[in-house]
Amino acid sequence: MALEEKREKRPPVTPMMIEEEAALRNGSRGLPPGPWAEAAGPRPRTTERHIAVHKRLVLGFAVSILALLAVTMIAVLLSVRFEECGAAADGPPRAGGNGSLSGAARQPPGAEQPPGQSEEEARGGEAAEEEEEEEEEEWQRRRELPPWARPRLPRHLRPLHYNLMLSAFMENFTFSGEVNVQLEVRNASRYIVLHAHRMHIEAVRVAEDKLAGGVRVARTFFYPQTQVFVVVLNRSLEVQRSYNLKIIYNALIENELLGFFRSSYVLHGERRFLGVTQFSPTHARKAFPCFDEPIYKATFKISIRHQATYLSLSNMPVETSVFEEDGWVTDHFSQTPLMSTYYLAWAVCNFTYRETVTKSGVVVRLYARPDAIRRGSGDYALNITRRLIEFYEDYFKVPYSLPKLDLLAVPKHPYAAMENWGLSVFVEQRILLDPSISSILYLLDVTMVIVHELCHQWFGDLVTPVWWEDVWLKEGFAHYFEFVGTDYLYPGWNMEKQRFLTDVLHEVMLLDGLASSHPVSQEVQQASDIDRVFDWIAYKKDYLTIHKYGNAARNDLWNTLSKALKRVGKSVNIQEVMDQWTLQMGYPVITILGNETTDNIIVISQERFVYDSDAKPKDPARGDNSYLWQIPLTIAVGNTSHISSEAIIWVSNKSEHHRIPALEEASWLLGNINQTGYFRVNYDIRNWRLLINQLTRNHEVLSVSNRAGLIDDAFNLARAGYLPQNIPLEIMRYLSEEKDFLPWHAASRALYPLDKLLDRTENYNIFNEYILRQVASMYLKLGWPTNNLNKSLVQASYQHEELRREVIMLACSFGNKHCHQQAATLISDWISSNRNRIPLNVRDIVYCTGVSLMDEDVWEFIWMKFHSTTAVSEKKILLEALTCSDDRNLLNRLLNLSLNSEVVLDQDAIDVIIHVARNPHGRDLAWKFFREKWKILNARYGEALFMNSKLVSGVTEFLNTEGELRELKNFIKSYEGGAAVSFSRAVETVEANVRWQRLYKEELFQWLRKSLTQ
Repeated sequence: MALEEKREKRPPVTPMMIEEEAALRNGSRGLPPGPWAEAAGPRPRTTERHIAVHKRLVLGFAVSILALLAVTMIAVLLSVRFEECGAAADGPPRAGGNGSLSGAARQPPGAEQPPGQSEEEARGGEAAEEEEEEEEEEWQRRRELPPWARPRLPRHLRPLHYNLMLSAFMENFTFSGEVNVQLEVRNASRYIVLHAHRMHIEAVRVAEDKLAGGVRVARTFFYPQTQVFVVVLNRSLEVQRSYNLKIIYNALIENELLGFFRSSYVLHGERRFLGVTQFSPTHARKAFPCFDEPIYKATFKISIRHQATYLSLSNMPVETSVFEEDGWVTDHFSQTPLMSTYYLAWAVCNFTYRETVTKSGVVVRLYARPDAIRRGSGDYALNITRRLIEFYEDYFKVPYSLPKLDLLAVPKHPYAAMENWGLSVFVEQRILLDPSISSILYLLDVTMVIVHELCHQWFGDLVTPVWWEDVWLKEGFAHYFEFVGTDYLYPGWNMEKQRFLTDVLHEVMLLDGLASSHPVSQEVQQASDIDRVFDWIAYKKDYLTIHKYGNAARNDLWNTLSKALKRVGKSVNIQEVMDQWTLQMGYPVITILGNETTDNIIVISQERFVYDSDAKPKDPARGDNSYLWQIPLTIAVGNTSHISSEAIIWVSNKSEHHRIPALEEASWLLGNINQTGYFRVNYDIRNWRLLINQLTRNHEVLSVSNRAGLIDDAFNLARAGYLPQNIPLEIMRYLSEEKDFLPWHAASRALYPLDKLLDRTENYNIFNEYILRQVASMYLKLGWPTNNLNKSLVQASYQHEELRREVIMLACSFGNKHCHQQAATLISDWISSNRNRIPLNVRDIVYCTGVSLMDEDVWEFIWMKFHSTTAVSEKKILLEALTCSDDRNLLNRLLNLSLNSEVVLDQDAIDVIIHVARNPHGRDLAWKFFREKWKILNARYGEALFMNSKLVSGVTEFLNTEGELRELKNFIKSYEGGAAVSFSRAVETVEANVRWQRLYKEELFQWLRKSLTQ
């Protein structure tokens, strides 16, 4: 259907209304200007005074009291819900009083006394602390951890339903909430333990749903070590009964990246603010008290009160909106299906939207800044989302489960996107696309992010992992479907069979080749462990049908696959095979050796692949020699004109002998056909020589995927010391005749880390010259693209355009003179004419090359364009181009500017620092900046999944001197907080780099000198 631009209609709001509401809020909720709302204290007792009253008034007062008591008793018996207005305004009764409504939660031990707290309250808090300490001592005597100190929540309670009411105050970035949780009791206990973090609890009430009335709250407290809030009751909750937990609280809409946080943008010179959530994996607890683990699925009923100048969004559609006379509105959303807390979501913003509808009636809307919607920047994403929902519904044979799906484009977000059910949130750079200035690469990036997040609406939202150790059950499948879904949209791009190989398999094998790697499934004890466990694998349909609206673990997948095989007559214990791949870290390298004394016999051995054999294993009790996999090795025999059909050999031992028919003198062996197995393959030198000769004489005998796989294996085997350094560089020589994109892409990706190992060495020009020779002929054949501003964004020959781009990038990166001249000419033309005629698909290459070659005026020009453009795709590549300068003063200036959120968005600052670190002229500057600003950086990104590890890895991965290794180790000894796993991995990476420099650098340069003189 036609896309329609729409705007939510709200009554006007006046400044007077805003001021009155702010005054009312600060009076009734007691929010001071400090970071947290102060505890609501009890109403002060009035002094006794002598009052003369008439007897009839006294009698009337007594009757009134009796009537009030009677009404209260009836209300309790009938479980009538009531609001604690007095508690909100004047402070609730202190814990331990006669009611079931507990007062403000006690602060953690060591916290400052809240403002306005009386000495009597402080003494009460101290007494409560003593009670808690005595209670903990009792648990110690029993040799058990108390339920609030355990890494996971106790299992005696299960949430069934949440009724959550929020009020968002965007003028002072605070919010208040009331959550009512219906609880089912599985085991009797007098403790209610749930997650709550960085919020102020004003009041707590526990009541039984039936006629028994309230349950008295003895005391409440936070336990910050496990981020939980504990309600201690005067009696145990009874098994198989249902209770209601009511908590009133308030907190900040933080200026960070997690929980309920704020972001902003500028429209017509005015800065506008919005509030949005990011709860995965463990941050729902910052927005409301909840059972914040994926296994605790419940239904949710959300209501959001906000100023009428804003609109609110959540997982479900708005059911009703109630408008108030003071310019506020409350949106009541429909009840959700069963779901986990981590993909619950809401937003408060003043965006506009466009919408479309799928064949099955799902309403799809894309919300973004009004100027972006007006330009049509969201139209591409909106249209492919509709097509993808229809594709997934047909592919999985499971309909989309909600009546709507909103896509929300926000300026600031910790990740590319988050798959919240019914409200997927994207950072603008991964969903907004301006066809007139976006490259194919950018379109591909946007497409794959959307495909990934939509897949999660089934895998992750409909079916959810039981616990984070099996998070790969959702992430692996979504990563795989990035390529399947993109193939559906663009069948000629061949993404599943080709780009999956280079962009996923090769990428993850780099990380998994470290001794500090981890198994796909690994134990997760606490929240800080979770950022280690997001890994990749795939699964499919029956699994969805059986486990929809529920949770699943890896064994559920293996059982489903085993049953599917049994239905076709094959009995295979999938769990036995797969446990070796998911419960062991790393992956194997298979070595195939020809036996020269016995015809047609080969020796196949396996060992764990590691880049640094000197690195200490993560598990000292288990050396690398103990690793063993059951490996389905596909193998084929070939010669100059053809390759045989593949056979499969199951390799289960450290070393095995196998007979291979038709293995002649001039025949070569190829293992892991099309690199479909998760392992590397090495050969004896004779077989490598035969393969190199085959590539040189007739490379098309080998498939495109086999050629790309050979290149990647050779470079990585050489880097790890399994293979002489010259072998991968000799393989590269055939590329002058290679017309397919994938092998060039594999070579480019494999060359990159080698280039960074060498780019600060004295003899770098020798390596540089060798690479240029391999690239030169293809660069001349392909030439430069023409200006395609008026052509379709998706050009007819995707593979050809991507190949041309890859070759131009290599030519400019390694200093091809013609490439440099072309880039400088295009930049100069842009500056002089103020019209950008640079072809879209190579703009990033031209910008970077121009900044690195030309003077400071060009840097300032790019900086100005970065500030003036409103197109997010252009903004991204302009910012990255600024990091390409050879001028260290400009690089230092950029590093310092990166921490100003008004200039560079928080998530983009990481990319600035990493790109400066990749520049040989800025590597030491970025490393120094990182160490000096660590406290600031860790405070900003420390809790954000991936962001800190991305920063640590990006800044350190190409350090390669003994001095830099010492600096890294000394810094780790002195730094404070977070990222321990990332730093451990960084040390191993730098040690491997230093080891390679010591053992293999001179070997490589000797071969290069000899090769260039021949």
